[in-house]
Amino acid sequence: MAPGSALIPRFVDLSPGAEALRYCFALPAHPESVAGARRLTQARLDEWRLTGDTHDAAVLIVSELFTNAVVHTASARVVCELRCGGGRLRIAVQDQGHQPGGPRLSLTADGEHGRGLLLVDSMSLAWGSHDAGVHSGRIVWAELPDGTERAC
Repeated sequence: MAPGSALIPRFVDLSPGAEALRYCFALPAHPESVAGARRLTQARLDEWRLTGDTHDAAVLIVSELFTNAVVHTASARVVCELRCGGGRLRIAVQDQGHQPGGPRLSLTADGEHGRGLLLVDSMSLAWGSHDAGVHSGRIVWAELPDGTERAC
Protein backbone atom coordinates (compact mmCIF):
# COMPACT_ATOMS: atom_id res chain seq x y z
CA MET A 1 0.00 0.00 0.00
CA ALA A 2 1.16 3.53 -0.62
CA PRO A 3 2.32 5.82 2.20
CA GLY A 4 -0.64 7.49 3.81
CA SER A 5 -2.93 4.48 3.44
CA ALA A 6 -5.11 3.41 6.33
CA LEU A 7 -2.67 0.76 7.52
CA ILE A 8 0.42 2.97 7.67
CA PRO A 9 0.26 5.28 10.70
CA ARG A 10 0.95 8.93 9.99
CA PHE A 11 3.83 9.01 12.48
CA VAL A 12 5.96 6.55 10.46
CA ASP A 13 9.17 8.26 9.32
CA LEU A 14 9.35 7.84 5.54
CA SER A 15 12.35 10.15 5.08
CA PRO A 16 15.46 8.92 3.20
CA GLY A 17 17.52 6.57 5.34
CA ALA A 18 14.51 5.45 7.39
CA GLU A 19 14.07 2.20 5.53
CA ALA A 20 11.36 -0.27 6.40
CA LEU A 21 10.32 -3.54 4.84
CA ARG A 22 6.61 -3.63 4.01
CA TYR A 23 4.32 -6.30 2.68
CA CYS A 24 0.56 -6.12 2.28
CA PHE A 25 -2.02 -8.64 1.10
CA ALA A 26 -5.80 -8.87 0.98
CA LEU A 27 -7.89 -12.04 1.06
CA PRO A 28 -11.62 -12.77 1.04
CA ALA A 29 -13.17 -12.79 4.52
CA HIS A 30 -13.75 -16.56 4.51
CA PRO A 31 -12.53 -19.09 7.09
CA GLU A 32 -10.40 -20.82 4.41
CA SER A 33 -8.46 -17.59 3.91
CA VAL A 34 -6.90 -17.83 7.38
CA ALA A 35 -4.60 -20.64 6.19
CA GLY A 36 -3.67 -18.51 3.17
CA ALA A 37 -2.85 -15.58 5.47
CA ARG A 38 -0.56 -17.86 7.51
CA ARG A 39 1.19 -19.13 4.36
CA LEU A 40 1.71 -15.63 2.94
CA THR A 41 3.03 -14.40 6.29
CA GLN A 42 5.41 -17.35 6.71
CA ALA A 43 6.79 -16.91 3.21
CA ARG A 44 7.42 -13.18 3.67
CA LEU A 45 9.00 -13.60 7.12
CA ASP A 46 11.27 -16.30 5.71
CA GLU A 47 12.27 -13.94 2.90
CA TRP A 48 13.02 -11.22 5.47
CA ARG A 49 14.99 -13.77 7.55
CA LEU A 50 12.88 -13.37 10.66
CA THR A 51 13.61 -16.36 12.82
CA GLY A 52 12.76 -18.19 16.00
CA ASP A 53 10.16 -17.00 18.46
CA THR A 54 9.38 -13.80 16.57
CA HIS A 55 8.63 -15.74 13.37
CA ASP A 56 6.37 -18.20 15.16
CA ALA A 57 4.62 -15.52 17.22
CA ALA A 58 4.01 -13.36 14.14
CA VAL A 59 2.40 -16.23 12.22
CA LEU A 60 0.16 -17.03 15.20
CA ILE A 61 -0.79 -13.36 15.68
CA VAL A 62 -1.69 -12.96 11.99
CA SER A 63 -3.79 -16.10 12.25
CA GLU A 64 -5.62 -14.86 15.34
CA LEU A 65 -6.24 -11.32 14.07
CA PHE A 66 -7.31 -12.56 10.64
CA THR A 67 -9.65 -15.11 12.22
CA ASN A 68 -11.21 -12.41 14.41
CA ALA A 69 -11.81 -10.22 11.36
CA VAL A 70 -13.49 -13.11 9.53
CA VAL A 71 -15.60 -14.34 12.45
CA HIS A 72 -16.59 -11.10 14.17
CA THR A 73 -17.17 -8.65 11.32
CA ALA A 74 -19.32 -8.29 8.25
CA SER A 75 -16.34 -7.92 5.92
CA ALA A 76 -16.00 -9.07 2.33
CA ARG A 77 -12.21 -8.92 2.51
CA VAL A 78 -9.48 -8.57 5.12
CA VAL A 79 -6.22 -6.70 4.56
CA CYS A 80 -2.99 -7.56 6.37
CA GLU A 81 0.17 -5.47 6.45
CA LEU A 82 3.56 -6.52 7.81
CA ARG A 83 6.11 -3.77 8.47
CA CYS A 84 9.62 -4.44 9.69
CA GLY A 85 11.62 -1.40 10.77
CA GLY A 86 13.09 0.30 13.79
CA GLY A 87 13.86 -3.04 15.41
CA ARG A 88 10.21 -4.09 15.43
CA LEU A 89 7.79 -6.09 13.37
CA ARG A 90 4.35 -4.47 13.18
CA ILE A 91 1.35 -6.53 12.12
CA ALA A 92 -1.85 -4.70 11.17
CA VAL A 93 -5.09 -6.36 10.10
CA GLN A 94 -7.96 -4.27 8.71
CA ASP A 95 -11.54 -5.44 8.38
CA GLN A 96 -14.41 -3.65 6.64
CA GLY A 97 -16.85 -3.53 9.51
CA HIS A 98 -16.53 -3.93 13.24
CA GLN A 99 -18.55 -4.24 16.38
CA PRO A 100 -18.91 -1.10 18.50
CA GLY A 101 -16.01 -0.64 20.92
CA GLY A 102 -13.58 -2.81 19.00
CA PRO A 103 -11.87 -5.99 20.13
CA ARG A 104 -11.62 -6.77 23.83
CA LEU A 105 -9.67 -9.22 25.92
CA SER A 106 -11.92 -11.94 27.29
CA LEU A 107 -11.00 -13.06 30.77
CA THR A 108 -13.53 -15.87 30.58
CA ALA A 109 -12.62 -17.93 27.53
CA ASP A 110 -15.44 -20.26 26.60
CA GLY A 111 -14.45 -23.38 24.71
CA GLU A 112 -13.12 -22.43 21.29
CA HIS A 113 -13.57 -18.65 21.61
CA GLY A 114 -12.06 -15.92 23.73
CA ARG A 115 -8.38 -16.85 23.88
CA GLY A 116 -7.05 -15.21 20.71
CA LEU A 117 -6.50 -11.71 22.07
CA LEU A 118 -5.06 -13.14 25.29
CA LEU A 119 -2.43 -14.87 23.12
CA VAL A 120 -1.81 -11.68 21.13
CA ASP A 121 -1.43 -9.73 24.39
CA SER A 122 1.01 -12.22 25.90
CA MET A 123 3.15 -12.58 22.77
CA SER A 124 3.45 -8.96 21.64
CA LEU A 125 5.31 -5.93 22.96
CA ALA A 126 2.16 -3.87 22.39
CA TRP A 127 -1.15 -4.18 20.57
CA GLY A 128 -4.27 -2.15 20.03
CA SER A 129 -6.96 -1.12 17.61
CA HIS A 130 -8.47 1.97 16.06
CA ASP A 131 -11.07 2.91 13.50
CA ALA A 132 -9.68 2.91 9.96
CA GLY A 133 -11.93 5.79 8.90
CA VAL A 134 -15.52 6.41 7.96
CA HIS A 135 -17.02 3.16 6.67
CA SER A 136 -13.53 1.60 6.49
CA GLY A 137 -13.71 -0.80 9.41
CA ARG A 138 -11.13 -1.28 12.13
CA ILE A 139 -7.41 -1.89 12.25
CA VAL A 140 -6.05 -4.21 14.92
CA TRP A 141 -2.26 -4.17 15.27
CA ALA A 142 0.48 -5.83 17.27
CA GLU A 143 4.23 -5.25 17.54
CA LEU A 144 7.00 -7.76 18.15
CA PRO A 145 10.77 -7.41 18.49
CA ASP A 146 12.30 -8.06 15.08
CA GLY A 147 14.15 -11.28 15.95
CA THR A 148 16.04 -11.27 12.67
CA GLU A 149 19.42 -12.44 11.57
CA ARG A 150 19.57 -8.98 10.01
CA ALA A 151 17.92 -6.28 12.06
CA CYS A 152 14.70 -4.74 10.75
